[in-house]
Amino acid sequence: MNYKEILKEAQNNYQRNKAFLKKLKRRPGPGLDDRIHRLHEEIFQRADCLSCANCCITTGPMLTPKDIERISKSLRMKPAAFIEQYLRVDEDGDYVFKSMPCTFLDGHNYCAIYEDRPKACREYPHTDRKNMRQILDLTLRNSVICPAVYEIIEKLKREAG
Repeated sequence: MNYKEILKEAQNNYQRNKAFLKKLKRRPGPGLDDRIHRLHEEIFQRADCLSCANCCITTGPMLTPKDIERISKSLRMKPAAFIEQYLRVDEDGDYVFKSMPCTFLDGHNYCAIYEDRPKACREYPHTDRKNMRQILDLTLRNSVICPAVYEIIEKLKREAG
């Protein structure tokens, strides 16, 4: 199954996955982080992010002041010029890229600023973070953007019986 088919399946299963994650969120006890992190490692061992790049095509990251400083320096630009050329302020007051797909994504799905990419890009899809119970809503939203996140949820459901 290709990533577009997986994302379509993720859309179709969104409500079921929402209900599953809601139950999982209420279920007390340790071990959720370990289970999700194990699945994250397993799935990202074989995931081919370059064949998908849906996150870079559809989702604009929030850029921190450190991101802006680092990226503008690597592009040999002043931060103000970088902001003016590439960024806008969103409804939450955060800096995000003016347009999607990401300006820095090339035709082969490589990131032109990969070594200096924003923190949000480095951490995406956040399935290896601590306290996963607190970000299960974000995980659900990411499941329709990232095929690997959808696969993590599906494996969690199978393990839960």
